[in-house]
Amino acid sequence: MHVTTNGPLAPLTTFRLGGPADRLVTVTTDEELVATVRDADHRGEPVLLVGGGSNLVIGDEGFAGTAVRIATRGVDLRGTRLELAAGEVWTDAVAETVRAGLAGVECLAGIPGSAGATPIQNVGAYGQEVAGTITEVVAYDRRAGEVVTLDNAACAFTYRGSRFKADPARYVVLRVRFGLEDAGGLSGPVKYAETARALGVEPGDRVPLAKARETVLALRAGKGMVLDPADHDTWSAGSFFTNPVLDAAAYAAFLARARERLGPDVAPPAYPDGENRTKTSAAWLIDKAGFTKGYGSGPARISTKHTLALTNRGTATTSDLLALAREVRDGVREAFGVTLVNEPVMVGVSL
Repeated sequence: MHVTTNGPLAPLTTFRLGGPADRLVTVTTDEELVATVRDADHRGEPVLLVGGGSNLVIGDEGFAGTAVRIATRGVDLRGTRLELAAGEVWTDAVAETVRAGLAGVECLAGIPGSAGATPIQNVGAYGQEVAGTITEVVAYDRRAGEVVTLDNAACAFTYRGSRFKADPARYVVLRVRFGLEDAGGLSGPVKYAETARALGVEPGDRVPLAKARETVLALRAGKGMVLDPADHDTWSAGSFFTNPVLDAAAYAAFLARARERLGPDVAPPAYPDGENRTKTSAAWLIDKAGFTKGYGSGPARISTKHTLALTNRGTATTSDLLALAREVRDGVREAFGVTLVNEPVMVGVSL
C-alpha cells in the first residue's frame, strides 16, 4: 500500500484531466482495498475508486477525500471459467482468453480500463457486452460491512448499467468471474453489422478468435479508441454519450423532427430494444446536429476520428471539456428533441 497526500489524479485518467485528491492510496491486494475503504467510511470521508481511469471526468478542483487506486492483480483461468482481480488490465485479459481459444469477450478487445469496471458499466461493444459472460462478481458491501458474491441476475445488468452503477456508494468490486465458450478456436456469433462487414461474413457467422480480435482492434483504432499517448484523439473516455433508448411516443416525435430537419426520406439508425422501445445512434445525432469530426476551436474538441468521443487536445481543463459536452448535448436536444446522457462518471462536476 502506498499513500500520497495531495495526490495527482489527472495522470490516472485517460482524459488526463482533473485536480488532485486530498489523499491517494494505491492498493495491491483485496485485503488492502477493503481495509482502506472501510477505514475511510468509518471516518466519514468520501471515497473515489480509480481503476484504469478510462471512464472518469474529475473536476478541476480535484477530490476532497480518499482516492483509492486499485492495482490488484490476478488471473485464474480454469477450463472455460475465468476470474480476474479488479485491477487487471481489461484488454490484456481479453487477449489471454483469445490465446486460450475461448469465446465470449473477443469483441471487447481494446477497451481501456480495468476488469473491475466492466460489470459497473456493463461494458459492451461490437455486439458483445460483459453481462453475457459474467457469472459472479465478488464485492465489498460497504453498507453491510462484508464481502459478498453476486450472481449474474443479482448484478441487475442493463444497457451500460448495473446494480453497481445504480448504487455507486455501496459496492467495491474485488473480483469478476466469467463463463466463456470453447468453440474450437472460433469466436462467438458475429452480431454487429460493422464487424461482419469488416470480416467479410454474415451476421451470425463465427470466425477464428484471433481474426475477430484483430478486426475489432483495427476498427477501434480507426476511431481513435485504442489508447495511444501520442494521439490526442485517444485522450478521451471513448464514447462520451450513451445511445438513446426511446419509447414509442418519444421515437415517433424524434423521427418527425428528424424528417422535418433532414428531409422526408431520412432513416435514422434504429434498433429494437425491448417492447415498444427503440435505440438510436448518439453519434448520428451529434453529426446531424452539426457537430462533425474535429468540431471545436479550443483545447477540448470532438475527435477527428469519431463524433462520439470528446477529447483533450493536450492543454484542456475539465471546464473546457464540460463546456463542449454541454454545447453538444444542448445542440442535439434543440435539433431533435433528444437529450443525450453522459457515459463517463462525473466526480465533483455535472452536465
